[in-house]
Amino acid sequence: MGKKASGKHYVSKGERKSSITTRTNDPAQKVIDQQNAWAKGQNPWITIPNPNKNETNKRFIRVKANDLYGSPKQRAKQQYVIS
Repeated sequence: MGKKASGKHYVSKGERKSSITTRTNDPAQKVIDQQNAWAKGQNPWITIPNPNKNETNKRFIRVKANDLYGSPKQRAKQQYVIS
């Protein structure tokens, strides 16, 4: 429920979306943000094409980044191993 107006003050009903947008709808920026979140140690959801081609009703699936890329901590250790 919305707020009720009291006296002479106008209170918006909040019915319409704000015209101010803070982020762009760029798919490349979304991928960069997901990779940066994964590198920080967070575990964002990532949408990938379904590897099982028999499930034709599910063309894309969502997986956690750690399942797809592995843990960023272990990944950092593997890059600096000198053998």
